[in-house]
Amino acid sequence: MFKNWKLRKKFTAILVGILIVGLSTLAITMGLILKIATENQIASKAQILMETMNSVRDYTNSQIRPELIERSQEEFLPETLPTYSAREIFESLRNNNPEYRDFFYKAATLNPTNLRDRADKFEAEIVERFISDPDLKEVSDFRNISGGQLFFIARPIQIKKESCLECHSTPENAPPSVVERYGTTNGFGWQLNEIVGAQMISVPAHTVVSQSRQLFVVIMAIVSSIIVSIILLVNYLLNQNVIRPLKKISRVAEEVSVGNMEVDFEELGKDEIGNLADAFRRMKLSLAMAMNRLNKR
Repeated sequence: MFKNWKLRKKFTAILVGILIVGLSTLAITMGLILKIATENQIASKAQILMETMNSVRDYTNSQIRPELIERSQEEFLPETLPTYSAREIFESLRNNNPEYRDFFYKAATLNPTNLRDRADKFEAEIVERFISDPDLKEVSDFRNISGGQLFFIARPIQIKKESCLECHSTPENAPPSVVERYGTTNGFGWQLNEIVGAQMISVPAHTVVSQSRQLFVVIMAIVSSIIVSIILLVNYLLNQNVIRPLKKISRVAEEVSVGNMEVDFEELGKDEIGNLADAFRRMKLSLAMAMNRLNKR
């Protein structure tokens, strides 16, 4: 079937095939590149927030807590707790900036004093991974929820300071204000160097993914337009420089074949098409000379 096609149709089919293969390869490559770039962008945002919350925790522990330690023996001051401070500051960020409304921070703990920090099933699995592998320092991945995808970063919460056990060793050793607020059931029995939970930052992926998809569509549209324009240009040049001269040679050859020696082949330059026309011209001349000899006999 392909052999019976005209030259222009063959070239067009070949170029369209190249277009399809090229665009498919480009789409796969661009998809992978944009996917990696998207994940890096989301991860970077999550890491910045994680480091910010860690700074808040460190500041609370080193600056706020020592100033209020005596007062906290008489009344409960949640502001002296690093986890509380980080959570409250993050909630303030979410409430005052619509851009961060879908962002989440949680010190997900297996046995927390404040039950709002209790790890859910998914978070508990992350904590168990840190417990089973003490060398694991960070876990990051995408998590599917009802509203879409979240990218999360989790880091282990490990008890590294004796001061952390003041409120979490036993109810008897805990400040009375803490026991009065939270009771004696939760948040006790922690050990030094024990991994008790995981800091988790969750960042919505849909906005960045949507931007990535829009960029992908724009890039593919631009590249497709360029390739289609090239195909049209090649088709035009092929028609002007190959197809039309060949048609002229074919028409003249047909006239010569039926005995019309008045027609002549045009000068078509020195390329392959021109050489072909010269060959036909010589063939016509040879044919004319042969016919003259026959007529003289």
